[in-house]
Amino acid sequence: MRRALVAIALGAAALLAAVPSFAGLKPGEPDLAYGAYQRGYFGAALQEAMKRVEADPHDAAALTLIGELFAEGVAVPLNLNEALKWDKLAAEQGNKNAQYALANAYLSGKGEPKDVATARSWFEKAAAQGHAGAWFNLGVFALEGNGVASNFKQAAQDFRRSADLGFPDAAYALALLYREGKGVPKDHGQTAQWLKRAAEANYLAAEVEYGIALFNGDGMPADEPGGAKWLLRAANRNNAIAQDRVARMYFAGRGLKQDRVEGAKWAILAAAAGLHDNWLDNQANQLTPDERKKAEQAIKTFLGR
Repeated sequence: MRRALVAIALGAAALLAAVPSFAGLKPGEPDLAYGAYQRGYFGAALQEAMKRVEADPHDAAALTLIGELFAEGVAVPLNLNEALKWDKLAAEQGNKNAQYALANAYLSGKGEPKDVATARSWFEKAAAQGHAGAWFNLGVFALEGNGVASNFKQAAQDFRRSADLGFPDAAYALALLYREGKGVPKDHGQTAQWLKRAAEANYLAAEVEYGIALFNGDGMPADEPGGAKWLLRAANRNNAIAQDRVARMYFAGRGLKQDRVEGAKWAILAAAAGLHDNWLDNQANQLTPDERKKAEQAIKTFLGR
């Protein structure tokens, strides 16, 4: 390990020499390398990170950033093997983001031979430092069982830890466990609460399901206009189920002001995505020629044509 760090430090100077200097960021910022990265100045980010590694081969944050640059192929050619080399060094120095990246590499078998046990070990290390994605993956491990019975109670605990750290996938997964009563008591109120949290974090499936639950009053007081708002949001993100529900609302005038043209637009879009609805087909068949023409134009506008 020491030899690897020394080699990195010695190699940093050579790579740094190939990176043009950058003076666009003010000196003295808390983290110049990450500041440059977040603003899209990837060459500057690499330059500053290399300077830090040259000065301190144990700088885990800088090692992690260099790995990310190689993983994304910005400022340097995309090279997953090279990215993993830097991630390993950073992970061994205790950086949770590098530990998470390394765990995913072992889990997927990309850049490393697939090794679920090693992946889990790195997820556990990252989770112990409060990495939301790592807690989520541990919850998935608990659900899958990995050769033993699924542990829904453990999955719920791990998903809650992840959700409390702001991971929307975990909030959605926890909502489903409450809906089914697996690992936690069946509770439609809790289902609605966690669906809402995931929806507010732009998790598409949660937007759809929360919109439907709110419209129907499942786990909370019914609010048809409120449900329509969430379903419209998901429909505009090309979710066919949401488009189907919005079409029904427009035709029926529930949650949304009745508008047969808008109803037809969303019905056609849902059908184009493979979701067919006989009730909507019957409604569309009753459109006037003028309404059909307007619906066609509305679809073109939506598709940007």
